[in-house]
Amino acid sequence: MPVKKAAEDFLRIQTRGLPGTATFTVGSIDPSNQLQPCSSFLVKHDNGRLWGRTNLTVQCQSGASWSIYVPVQVKIQGSYLVIRRNLGAGQILTEADIEVRQGDLTEFPGNLLDNPQQALGKTLNVSLIAGQPLRTDALRLPLIIQQGQRITVISRGNGFSVSSEGQALSGASEEQVVRARLPNGQIVSGIAKPGGIVEITN
Repeated sequence: MPVKKAAEDFLRIQTRGLPGTATFTVGSIDPSNQLQPCSSFLVKHDNGRLWGRTNLTVQCQSGASWSIYVPVQVKIQGSYLVIRRNLGAGQILTEADIEVRQGDLTEFPGNLLDNPQQALGKTLNVSLIAGQPLRTDALRLPLIIQQGQRITVISRGNGFSVSSEGQALSGASEEQVVRARLPNGQIVSGIAKPGGIVEITN
């Protein structure tokens, strides 16, 4: 059926850039729908990422004027991390705490981690039970600036850079916003960088 082939061609192209190994199926299309003959189609996906069970919209662009929803399912076989044992919030992850598994990534929420290096040394924000997939939002990056630490505040602008000493008013991970007090008492906010640097871009 031309409509099904148009949907398959669309999926074949769109799933090339997805992680892991992608497979897809196109649902049945009612043969009695009495669609007028069409020689050219426009296929769209309007529901976010092409993942799991969803629908494509197939529109006729030449020969008739109609639009139809086509059910499809996309599966992604790939790697993901799981927790080996029950862990509480605040736990720092080690190699003994995680393992790599293979499965259909579309069966899980997004933001799955797939490489142990993404998790080792990171701190859990939440408690997890054994076998639970590990997601990015379950981790807290290590602090690179501690509250009360002496820091270097660098203010950058178009063609200039000015640095001064300061004191961090809060802890922050890399690329997080941190507030700092300058020697004159002024409070500023900037982005935490390695080496005790807070960068302000004007």
